Amino acid sequence: MKYTQLGRTGLQVSRLVLGTMNFGPQTEEAESHAIMDAALDAEINLFDTANVYGWGENKGRTEEIIGNWFAKGGGRRDKVVLATKVYGNMAATDDAVWPNHHKLSALNIRRAVEASLRRLKTDHIDLYQFHHVDRNTPWEEIWQAMDVLVQQGKVLYVGSSNFAGWHIAQANETAARTGRLGLVSEQCKYNLIERRAEMEVIPAARGYGLGVIPWSPLNSGLLGGVLRKERENPGRRSSAALANSPELRERIQAYEDLLDKRGLEPGEVALAWLLAQPGVTGPIIGPRTADQLDSALRAVELELGEELLTALDEIFPGPGPAPEAFAW
Repeated sequence: MKYTQLGRTGLQVSRLVLGTMNFGPQTEEAESHAIMDAALDAEINLFDTANVYGWGENKGRTEEIIGNWFAKGGGRRDKVVLATKVYGNMAATDDAVWPNHHKLSALNIRRAVEASLRRLKTDHIDLYQFHHVDRNTPWEEIWQAMDVLVQQGKVLYVGSSNFAGWHIAQANETAARTGRLGLVSEQCKYNLIERRAEMEVIPAARGYGLGVIPWSPLNSGLLGGVLRKERENPGRRSSAALANSPELRERIQAYEDLLDKRGLEPGEVALAWLLAQPGVTGPIIGPRTADQLDSALRAVELELGEELLTALDEIFPGPGPAPEAFAW
């Protein structure tokens, strides 16, 4: 495994991030534990989760599965850089939320971190991430709440997820005024198909020294050889996105044809492309099986070359930098 520093920090993290969203809803606890063991054996050290994973009536279940894995011992917790998130309503349905039981008020941050620590069976969270921006809570309050957690040793670093570029700037300018470290990472949806983050989010992250951790690197499987899988299994249900967009289907076909000629696997190339992008710490992989983890690991050693990178840009062009992308 290759490692890099997380943004401007001294924290060393793996170039692949183990995403755990499937643990519970799609992957049973025993297999989830096996996948985490395999990830650790492959020297992946950054594990990402969220307090709401498990979804619906099972929110928090994913953190519990991870906590049970830590409880097995063997140095598991000590070897893992643990990242989880706060913001979402932990009630079974969104309309059942009680006041102050979601978002980023100081009260909810305190409540949420204590609950996550219990589920995760640990005394601290290495990277505590805001799952979404809270437009109603001032950053002064949010940073004051995080200061308490850092002083108590319950949180070490703070990151964001799904922030706009100006949210990153607002958060870190507020932090800088009072000598705080501020955000050190941003999780955003970023892949060959969805490249809007290149306009402002990624430049803002790089400008403020945040590591970029892309989620959905295969765009819900569209970059994982979806058309080939359709041909191999005619009864396979087509993606709604492809069914509704002939233009996208044409681009995906061109993508798969390009890689077939070179004997490359689409999913591995999609991950390798992200690893080649400036500012990217490592994409989040969400394997449901050990075989999917093995495929993702091969992407770390895959060198795409300038010719292939140019060809990929031609199939999936980026938006270009701001403000040029939308100004003219």
